[in-house]
Parts: sequence; C-alpha cells; structure tokens
Amino acid sequence: MKSSSYSLAEIQRRIDEVKRFLSVTLNIANAHTVEFYTHDVWKRFIAVSPQEVTSAVSSCSDQQGAPQDKEQSATMFGFCSDTNRLVDTHELLQAAKAHSFPGLGVCMSRDELLQDLRENRDKSGTPPAQTGADLEPDEFMNSKKSHEVQSMSEVVACLAQQCGVKQVIDVGSGKGYLSSFLSLQYDLRVYGIDSSITNTHGAQERNRKLKKFSRAFQKHTKATRARAEAKHSPQEETKLGPNGDEDVLHGDGVGNGSREEEKVLIRSSDVNSAMERLNPETEELFLSALSLDEVQSTSSRVPPSQLSAEERERRKRENLERKAKSRADSSASAVFSPLTSYVTAETELRELIVELEDAVMVGLHTCGDLAPSTLRMFVSKPELAAVCSVGCCYHLLSEEFDPAGQECLHRVCGFPLSQYLRDQSWFCGRNARMSACLALERVSLGQGIQMESLFYRAVLHVILRDHYGCYKSEKRVGNVYSKAKSFVDYVHRALRRLELDESKLSDSDIQDYHDTYRARMAEMHAFNMLKVTLAPCIEGLILLDRLCYLKEQEDVSFSALVQLFDPLLSPRCYAVVGLKTSGKRIAS
Repeated sequence: MKSSSYSLAEIQRRIDEVKRFLSVTLNIANAHTVEFYTHDVWKRFIAVSPQEVTSAVSSCSDQQGAPQDKEQSATMFGFCSDTNRLVDTHELLQAAKAHSFPGLGVCMSRDELLQDLRENRDKSGTPPAQTGADLEPDEFMNSKKSHEVQSMSEVVACLAQQCGVKQVIDVGSGKGYLSSFLSLQYDLRVYGIDSSITNTHGAQERNRKLKKFSRAFQKHTKATRARAEAKHSPQEETKLGPNGDEDVLHGDGVGNGSREEEKVLIRSSDVNSAMERLNPETEELFLSALSLDEVQSTSSRVPPSQLSAEERERRKRENLERKAKSRADSSASAVFSPLTSYVTAETELRELIVELEDAVMVGLHTCGDLAPSTLRMFVSKPELAAVCSVGCCYHLLSEEFDPAGQECLHRVCGFPLSQYLRDQSWFCGRNARMSACLALERVSLGQGIQMESLFYRAVLHVILRDHYGCYKSEKRVGNVYSKAKSFVDYVHRALRRLELDESKLSDSDIQDYHDTYRARMAEMHAFNMLKVTLAPCIEGLILLDRLCYLKEQEDVSFSALVQLFDPLLSPRCYAVVGLKTSGKRIAS
C-alpha cells in the first residue's frame, strides 16, 4: 500500500501508537541536561549502568541484555512498570525503532512521489515541464544546501506542473537559494517571503548575479550548439562580434541605437574561461567574469550624424521593436521577487502579491510555527493549489496545551495542528521538542553532540546551587564555553556574565567540582544517547500531526509525508506534501 493512500483513520492509529510509546518515554526527553546533576537525573530514570546503555546503542544488537542488577518486574518499552525506570535498554531501542518513520511505514520516498506525479501527468497528456538553463546548484552553494535545493525544486516543479500553475510562494525564503533555482531552472515565477529585510536584500543581490550568470550561460550554450551545427552545415555562416568572436548575447544590431541604448557583448571565450574557473567555493570568481572588466562595448559603431535619414529611421524602428520584444520576454519569463513580511496563517497573500495567481506554497526548513502556519495558509487560501513544507527548529514551536505557559492565549499555536490531537490536549514539552532536533544518523557516526560544553553547564549549575542559592538565570551563558580556555576560566566568565561574586570560590574549589563530576560524565553521555534514540519518534509525532491535519480537510485530495533529503546531509529531511481537489488528483 502506498503511503499516499493511507486514510485519516490509519494515520490516527499511527499517532496513537507513537503517543503510547512516548507516554512512557517522554520523561527522558524532557529531562533538562543543565539539571542533570542537581536533580540526579540518572538515578531517577535509569536502573542500568551507563556502559550498558552506550554499548547497546553502539551495537544496535537485537539480543536482550541481562545486567546483574536488572529489576525483575513487568516492563513496557524497557521501563519497569512499578518504578518507571529503564531496566532493559535493548527493549527500548527496539521500540524506538518501531515507532520512528521506517518502522511505522507511513513515509514515501521522493522517487515514489515523483513517479506518482509523472504517471498521473502522463495520463492527462500534459507534456513534461520545460526547464531553463541547466544550472548545477553546487556551483553556488555548499553541499548540504545544494542537495536540499536540487531535491526539493524538482518536486515543487512537478507539483506546479500537476496543478497547472506557474507561480510559487516560498515562505521563510531566507537568502533565496530555493527561490532563485526554481525561477531560473524551472521557469517559475517565485515570490520569496522572509521576515528579515537583510535576507531580502541579500536574496535580491544574489538573484541579480544568478540571472546574469543564467543569461550568459544560456547564450554560451546556444553559441556552442551553433558552432557544432556549423561544422555539419558549411553553407551557414556564424555571426562574429567586433573582435572576431561569436556574439553570444546578440544575434544582430551591432552598433544600433543611441548611446544610452548601446548594447554590450560578452565573448564566448570569456564565458569559457569563467566556466573553467567555476567551483563551489568560488561563486564570486565566476560572477566577477560577468563584471565590467569582462564586458566589451561594441567598437565598430557609425555615429548617428553620419547616417542617412532613412537609415536612422530604420534603426529607430528596429530599436523600438527590440525594446518591446524585450519587455514582453521579461514579463513572460520566470522571475524571483523577494518580499519582506512576517507571515502567519492570517496573512492575506493578495495584499503582499498584487499579481497573485494560483500557486504552489513551499517552505524549506521553516522555523518553529512558520511550518504549521504554511499548512494552515494552504488550507484556507483558495489560490494555493499545492504545498510542500519542510519544517525545522521544533523547539521554537508554541504548544497550545503547555501547562506552564501562556503561549497561545492570544494567538494560534503551532502544535498540535490536527483536531485529533487537539481533542486529546496532547503536550510534548520544550525539552522534548529540543530533543526532536537531534540527528540520530549523524550521532551514530560520532557527530552532533558536544558533550564537554553540556558537562560544563551542568556542573556550573551545581556550583550555583551550592554557593549562590540560585538555579536559573535570565542571562544566558551558553556562548561562554566557546571563549573559555578551561573549566575554571569558564566558571569565572559565567559568574561575571550572571553578575555574581566570583571571589566566593577559589580556582582550586572550582577545579574540585570539575574532578568530582568528571567521574560521572559517562552517565550524561549515555543519557544523551537515549535522547537521540527518542528524537525520531518525537519528530514523527509532530509530523504525523501535520499530515493528520491535511487528512482532516475535505478539499485536500492528496497528502503524504515524503523523505526528500539524505538525513546525513540534511537531518530535517521530511516534507509534508498536499494537493487540493481542484488540482489533478494523483491516482492511488
């Protein structure tokens, strides 16, 4: 069964399965690392040794462990039913795997989605989408962003093709990587909306350079093809520029028009040279090839005063025709328009975008509440035909049923989104949502957790309790670690940041704290490995909630969770995809 054909009832059953698992294990995810020693977290939740936990996580063995001090009692997901402490690490790991996306079987691959879209498009007789210049995204961005943009843009282009639309709205567009690529590669009109004016200005400048590159690249490609065709067609002559090079920007009209309208030529040899120098780390180097130093004005130009009246009139008429054609081409061609606005579910898109038509809404790693707001907008706005949303920063989500907060008294919250979970007043907690941001695949390869900084912060918390009678402070000390040369230096810097009297403690007193708790650092490491193991399950519930929300909507004909990216390159790799009934429905 395709995940695209899962019914609302089936998604709700998966949600119930994950909820049942998290109801037992969520306490671990919600334990704050800062309070690890002050609240004796290990003894409160864990009844096995740190070595057993780390060994089990590392080996991922299917064999049940049998530690000598294991409590003999009934367990649920590895936790003792009487004490609620972990007594069987292997059972927990197996349960966590079963309650993540691979175990639940509700996520379709990117290739499966594209295949479904293409099959349905072929049945409708719609021709494949036409692309613009064959841009390689890794020429302009790092490997992670290149992977994300290339993978997601093809999906978005297919969704636009499926719905018969040419406009895309990219919310939280940032620097405009996805927006620019969609407009230049797939001939889509893209409106990138970001709340940061700095991002908007940066996106405008970057898009200007990319357009410049795209024009030169396309003309260079045409010139190359013309040369190849000329070899097979000797009778056809190739037009040359004033320096004997092929004119890759203009086919005719050299020297036409007034000085204000004077055209410039980029020689194909210049473009070739620039292309040879191009690599992912030197985008500016290539773009500099399109600067004024590389652009040559036409030299063989006859002054207008020496032309006959008929010739001047003819050239004037040609220039007007050329300008009119240029304007028509410009209005018809794809373009990326960065906009600055703070977007919520209530945002009126037509007030932001005057030329708005039916469109696909997308979001690549939209932070916190922006991801659920994107889905709410898709449901409520008739002009939005499809959505492809990849969220991130789950710790920034607001929760409607947070018992300790007043977050959602005056605004719509980001979680839960579905009516199904809202009816159950489900609550995760900020620390659990923070845990959901951990990357299991990366941590499994030894990446992702900076244990020493966490250890320093937890021991500092002990010092604050013992000598300053305080546990929390409004002032953050998280960035102190990067500047500290040692634990003693770290504590002094933190005390100054917190405006506390550092003379209460000598350097030897501070070092004693470090040495005492250093012996228990293995507990913290093992505990954080358990948090990482639970991360995909918490993320899974958040994303299942979003999918459930789309399934609850009567006019959404297709909805699915899709793995778009390689999790090693991009840990937040899942997209929520939806199409409305008005679009051409995917056969399931």
